[in-house]
Amino acid sequence: MKRIYRIDHEGTPRHVVEENGRWRLLEGDLFDGYEVGDEIPAAGHRVLAPIVPSKIAAIGLNYKDHAAEQNKPLPEEPLLFLKPSTAVIGPGDVIVLPEGAGRIDHEAEVGVVIGKRASHVPADRAHEYVLGLTCVNDVTARELQTKDVQYTRAKGFDTFAPIGPCIAVGIDYRAPDGVRVEGWVNDERRQASSTNQLIFSIDTLVAFVSGIMTLLPGDVITTGTPAGIGSLKSGDRVTIKVAGVGELSNPVGQAITPRGARS
Repeated sequence: MKRIYRIDHEGTPRHVVEENGRWRLLEGDLFDGYEVGDEIPAAGHRVLAPIVPSKIAAIGLNYKDHAAEQNKPLPEEPLLFLKPSTAVIGPGDVIVLPEGAGRIDHEAEVGVVIGKRASHVPADRAHEYVLGLTCVNDVTARELQTKDVQYTRAKGFDTFAPIGPCIAVGIDYRAPDGVRVEGWVNDERRQASSTNQLIFSIDTLVAFVSGIMTLLPGDVITTGTPAGIGSLKSGDRVTIKVAGVGELSNPVGQAITPRGARS
């Protein structure tokens, strides 16, 4: 297995490939043929979001226990919504709590990174279009979600899509035990489950979403969150852990009103 990071390298975003603890610069296009180049130190770099997707195709209510805690029936087909690319932040970046948005929740999720253009992909070939997995925090303004019914505003604020720290290539997400996912706030583990508990599998999701919209290289499908969602407050640190990927950790801060703005 290898991990692909995106870092600030001498003032320029660059992808690097990590194998067995050694970091090498990626030469070429991550999605259209590349070679592994010079080795660089494995520490001391600012790690960025591993990709900047054209869109995040997000799936709601895809764990039975989460549907239960939301008092909602199990969906008959995947519940699809979009998060904008402008919501994406990387490891260590601040999740900003918007003024007047009410309760803001964390949602720990396994993200599926698409490796090549995908349209009307059959489920039995879905794995051919998956580059790898990553951690995603589907940050949600819960009261606005209830108020609006649809999800665009509640899940589309700037900073509401932390992704990272890398793309893990080679994880067998089809294994019977699935892929472990956890959500932590400070030192408290709030969420813990595995993708073997998904209502709709990763392959099913790739087929479903690509049957509606063309997925481009670097797009992300988020697979839903397990039970245990909870609110965030300024000063918290929220961490998403996905087995084989690593940890995505972000501080939480309050929006700052510009000087001179009306209160």
